Amino acid sequence: MSTVTLPAGITRAGLSSDPKEIVTFLREKATHIRRNALSMAFEAQLGHPGGDMSVTDILATLFFGVMRYDPKEPDAPERDRFVMSKGHCTGAFYAALAEAGYFPHAELSTYMGPLSRLNGHPNRNYLPGVETNTGPLGHGMPVAVGMAIAARLDGSDRRVFVVTGDGEQQEGSNWEAGMLAGHRRLDNLTLIIDRNRLQQGARVEETNTLEPLADKWRAFGWEVRECDGHDHAALLEHLAAPSAGKPRCIIAHTIKGKGVSFMEDEVHWHHGVLNRNQYDQAIGELSDERAG
Repeated sequence: MSTVTLPAGITRAGLSSDPKEIVTFLREKATHIRRNALSMAFEAQLGHPGGDMSVTDILATLFFGVMRYDPKEPDAPERDRFVMSKGHCTGAFYAALAEAGYFPHAELSTYMGPLSRLNGHPNRNYLPGVETNTGPLGHGMPVAVGMAIAARLDGSDRRVFVVTGDGEQQEGSNWEAGMLAGHRRLDNLTLIIDRNRLQQGARVEETNTLEPLADKWRAFGWEVRECDGHDHAALLEHLAAPSAGKPRCIIAHTIKGKGVSFMEDEVHWHHGVLNRNQYDQAIGELSDERAG
């Protein structure tokens, strides 16, 4: 498993003020996360590599450009909270946690193995950095809303971030939670939708139409922004923007399988298994230029 060191002037608590350095740093992080996630799926012959690749740039930007946390004190009360609601994409999530220092990179090789802490779905009882168990889609958003309400009651400025898939938006629990968040004007809550337009077995719009997705969230009292979910500068801009006095929804337009030519926009790779030739090709393609 690969690792990367922090450039001079950059810490996990704050980035350099040089925009080019920031983007280069985040792209490097994303590349390492992608490579490790693919290695994990290949070694385990299990996983959801297509979704791992689409969500990676979002995770890299959150963990290394936005969120406030200390992996040495994973339960620090004033840490920002992150909920990975699309809990099947643990390859990218665990790789990001290891990259952030929550546990050793060497442990990634145990992914989905006997007695491993790295389950197919994240379990907060096993791993630091996992705020809540997820897996059944639609569960993360209600928990994140509860976390945002708790921060408000505590008088804390900590923020809550939750990532969902776009197919996951078909779950009614998201809309119940969204309605409550809008009513309470939870401006400490940010939802990022990984809008790769594919879900298990088919395209999202063929399964159950979501559009007009942005207008729906606005109708629930949310500020809505849209961006390229692989553009680190754009993600940073939208995630770090001043509060509009209401919860924020970022629709991040992504590509399933991003960075691997034969995986991109192919529904098969929702949970496809790589053979040796495919793995070698994929790792070879994941250069900074392709992954960024």
